Amino acid sequence: MSQRAVDAVFQGLYLFTDLRAILRETAPAHRLDEEQRAAVAKALEKLRKQADILEKELLP
Repeated sequence: MSQRAVDAVFQGLYLFTDLRAILRETAPAHRLDEEQRAAVAKALEKLRKQADILEKELLP
């Protein structure tokens, strides 16, 4: 496994932690305000990029 793939895994885990924090803040109803929605959208976009890196590195 390349260093780039390892970095993508860890970066993805950090992004999931950010999402988890937002879900904890909004529990139990999970109603997100505009700022939280923007943060979730940004985190998901970054997660997709990390997943793309993993796919390219691990499934050439």
